[in-house]
Amino acid sequence: MTTIDLNCDLGEGFGAWEMGNDGEMIGLATSVNIACGFHAGDSETMRATVDLAKARGVSIGAHPGYRDLYGFGRRPFLGMKASEIENMVAYQIGALQAIATMAGHKVTHVKVHGALSNVACEDDMTARALASAIKAVDRSLIFVVLANSKLVPAGEAAGLPMVHEVFADRAYEDSGSLVSRRKPGAVLHDAAAIAQRVVRMVQDGAVVSVTGKVIKMRTDTVCIHGDTPGAVDIARGVRQALKDAGVEVKPFKTAG
Repeated sequence: MTTIDLNCDLGEGFGAWEMGNDGEMIGLATSVNIACGFHAGDSETMRATVDLAKARGVSIGAHPGYRDLYGFGRRPFLGMKASEIENMVAYQIGALQAIATMAGHKVTHVKVHGALSNVACEDDMTARALASAIKAVDRSLIFVVLANSKLVPAGEAAGLPMVHEVFADRAYEDSGSLVSRRKPGAVLHDAAAIAQRVVRMVQDGAVVSVTGKVIKMRTDTVCIHGDTPGAVDIARGVRQALKDAGVEVKPFKTAG
């Protein structure tokens, strides 16, 4: 039977401000990526999200990004040195590991957030710095990589276990990169259309670009953004469509 992991970015509130419906989404995902305080999140939010995940038996990963609360980590910081990127990412992974240890849970993977991920997908130095940071902290951590991006060879060179990710609610360029959020149509909202799109992604091992180009991609895990409007309905629709198609939703296996 074909299997697929569904991952979701959670814990992205800050203080009194909540982002998304973590309680509902965590019951629909099989792995979650928790903000580590730089683009969103704080110690209390991190602990609450870890506790939710532990109670639901869901695996947790660190979701590090640029230090940019105001811009939600979706603005690139140009000119950073490799060592600065490594330290920034290691700091965030360590923060979540400490919270998880207090809660009796364990961090199993790392998925980079927003602009930091976007830059790394196209820039060798940034990609290598991310992989280096993860390896230095814990070489057993699974590196969640955008399929067909520069994160893949960086993870391979570092010898990290990896899973390849596609996005349910994001449009793709012909190059296989994500359409910039600055462009109209970059984020998808039609729950029914997204559900059928995910089924095709999983069954075909491919995504369809904005021009209709079919791009082959290894598909180990599918991301549904927790902050996308209607995220709960999207996740429910995706799970039901996968079930109807005979696809089992379960935690990812590493690609090696």
